[in-house]
Amino acid sequence: MAAVSLFSSATSLPTLWSSLSPPLPRAQEALGTLSVFDAVSSQMCCISYPRRPGRTRFRTKCSVSATVSVQAPFPENEDRFKVEYTPWMIVGLGNPGNKYHGTRHNVGFEMIDSISKTQGIVMNTIQSKALIGIGSIGEVPILVVKPQAYMNYSGEAVGPLAAYYQVPLRHILLVYDEMSLPNGVLRLQPKAGHGYHNGVKSVVGHLDGCRDFPRLCIGIGNPPGTMDMKAYLLQKFSTVERHQIDAALGQGVEAVKTLVLNGFDPNITSFNLRQKYKHHKV
Repeated sequence: MAAVSLFSSATSLPTLWSSLSPPLPRAQEALGTLSVFDAVSSQMCCISYPRRPGRTRFRTKCSVSATVSVQAPFPENEDRFKVEYTPWMIVGLGNPGNKYHGTRHNVGFEMIDSISKTQGIVMNTIQSKALIGIGSIGEVPILVVKPQAYMNYSGEAVGPLAAYYQVPLRHILLVYDEMSLPNGVLRLQPKAGHGYHNGVKSVVGHLDGCRDFPRLCIGIGNPPGTMDMKAYLLQKFSTVERHQIDAALGQGVEAVKTLVLNGFDPNITSFNLRQKYKHHKV
């Protein structure tokens, strides 16, 4: 979502008002030197009007509380105007430390690393128990986050960062491993439950129980046979699985770019469909 920011604090209004019909000559003359913001929102607006039709002198004035809305086309390539975008916060879940690097439970961290590398974002700042980096996708500002309080306490970083940077729920993208999906299969959703994922549970808890934020799930498959789930999550991928995950990371970066720039448009629906059947051989 974009908003227009006007940098000049004393921008002359005639160029904006010249396209309005009917023209307001006296109001234009009176407010021409005021700032755009003063003109758009004014507590008391003095409006002059003639007592009877045909007279040229303005004899009667009426002071009223008013809000003036000015709409006009903005010139292209005008330096005074800049489009501002709502930032995104992209959070990958995982466990800090070298012993967990490359494990199934840390694919959220790997996606953040891939996004950072692709967009040239340096992650060298610690804030609110998280390693963060600030950059952009196109013109949209993004904050990439890797919580450092271990998986089960990820929300301790996400909640405070979302509040500090004033990121709305709909722009918090949570990236994490998902056992219900085959290895290397991705799924983008505008919202979902926690799916018994302790990291997601923590995030939801620190967002006042709200679940209405986007998710990028990275499939890691289910543990084979009777293998303990914790041991499976902390295990590294096999060679074949590693190739599948590496390919998924590249696909995930492109999907995140599409989401940030265009939202949940039909391209995301097509992406999910392709992911669902990408391991199926015809």
